Amino acid sequence: MAITTPRPWLSSYADGVPHDIEPQQGSLYDLLHGSVEQYGQNVALEFFGATTTYAELGAQVERAAEGLRLLGVQKGDPVAIVLPNCPQHVVAFYAVLRLGAIVVEHNPLYTPRELRHQFEDHGARLVIAWDKVVDSIQALPADLAVRHIVSVDLTRAMPLVTRALLRLPVATARESRSALTTKVRGTMPWQRLVASDPIEPHIIAPGPDDVAVIQYTSGTTGNPKGAVLSHANLGVNAAQARAWVPQVERGTSVVYAVLPMFHAYGLTLCLTFAMSMGSRLVLFPRFDPELVLKVVKQHPPTFLPAVPPIYDRLTKAAAEAGVSLRGIRIAISGAMPLSADVVEPWEAATGGYLVEGYGLSECSPVLMANPVSPHRRAGTVGLPLPSTEARVVDPDAPTVDREPGTEGELVVRGPQVFSGYWRKPEETEAVFVDDPAGGAPWFRTGDVVSIDDDGFVRIVDRIKELIITGGFNVAPSEVEEAIRHHPDVEDCAVVGLPDERSGEEVVAVVVLKQGATFDGDAIREFVRDRLTPYKVPRRVVQADDLPRSLIGKVLRRQVRNGLLAG
Repeated sequence: MAITTPRPWLSSYADGVPHDIEPQQGSLYDLLHGSVEQYGQNVALEFFGATTTYAELGAQVERAAEGLRLLGVQKGDPVAIVLPNCPQHVVAFYAVLRLGAIVVEHNPLYTPRELRHQFEDHGARLVIAWDKVVDSIQALPADLAVRHIVSVDLTRAMPLVTRALLRLPVATARESRSALTTKVRGTMPWQRLVASDPIEPHIIAPGPDDVAVIQYTSGTTGNPKGAVLSHANLGVNAAQARAWVPQVERGTSVVYAVLPMFHAYGLTLCLTFAMSMGSRLVLFPRFDPELVLKVVKQHPPTFLPAVPPIYDRLTKAAAEAGVSLRGIRIAISGAMPLSADVVEPWEAATGGYLVEGYGLSECSPVLMANPVSPHRRAGTVGLPLPSTEARVVDPDAPTVDREPGTEGELVVRGPQVFSGYWRKPEETEAVFVDDPAGGAPWFRTGDVVSIDDDGFVRIVDRIKELIITGGFNVAPSEVEEAIRHHPDVEDCAVVGLPDERSGEEVVAVVVLKQGATFDGDAIREFVRDRLTPYKVPRRVVQADDLPRSLIGKVLRRQVRNGLLAG
């Protein structure tokens, strides 16, 4: 796709970052296969000290793909993966892709009811699931026609010494052989799947335009929808990430997977980017600062994608434990605003960079990031990635551009942008808008932003979460930022509630720091010097905690529903 719109941000790129990315020629499986051939003896995966080389990983993928084929998986079939971060997750992901089938990632902590909606939508007949959540899969209605459940015991990927320390049972040789030939409660053990012969080379792998993943969105505006991402979408996003961080060397970098790989952010920066780089990917089933610091003492990450609360907790835990974080060269934060209170201690402790980025599931997911250089700009999500275009438009007339520097809805296009939602043509049509010049359509992000003269993008808020009070728009994130400066406030969420006089009233829900005493009026007085009067919350409510997404983002919709119900 030829780029015809102005891109003022190109002059702000860090040295060595190209303006454009070559079109993706192969599949995600080809990316892994390239690393297997080039870095076969290098460690690909580390899990509680157990390591898997790229050659071993490639062989496991080939056997698992054949096992899936023998179970009837064909090109274009959706296959559900319900796993935390573990070696089996990586193998399953690429084995499904090797067949040209479609990966559908799921949060293993979801309830049967939450899983049901997604299974009704995508219709997968085969599930690869953590043995601890097999019951949730079996609880799905029979009319969903799940035919096969491959049960994964994470502990089998751990070293024997770790299993012993955790007092986990170690299977005997007889028990292991039995596990390969029997089904337990309607499931097949993972070991049986990977005991297959390698898949025959003549079975054709997928191409760049084939669907690779159905990634369900967080559902902040309603029921989650499945974003259809091709091998080209995800492959080029991994290439854009590689181009953005030329300091990360192929074959020698260490990447920590503390983000869940079933989330779009963790999927791209761990499952695809790290594997395409020949990196050593250290897998953590969940974020545990103590466990992470044990690994840091052996070999610190050179690249750590995460979210602000993880950086904050890790910095404090390292200081308390006397563990050095030096050597972590690049950390890219996403999903929520990154404050200076997190950046400054982190960069002082590591000597590296911590920069903010931005993306959406529909965009594979990364669209923008701050340059990894002294020119990064706090308070912004950075610059559009290579080959990415962005405009600011009138939300009510999305073909009309807003004046430079003014706020409006962000629309984007680029090779990482998805083709649409799974089996939802009307919802797909609603998020794309025609190009005024007759080019390719633009994706409507639903975010209100402004773009500086030199291309840095500043997020104002979600359009659907803007509060309209007395005819004025109030961005919840702006009010939240002001309240967080109060010395007694640990965290907060700001929402709009119905009001007969003004349409909506601004309401803040705050979590106090330990030992603090709640005084809503004092908090309101505190922010009066920071906010226009109509933005000051009419009410401040105390809460013990705030509902969060799987990566720690506050769920304002749930906060609002809770207030309305209470």
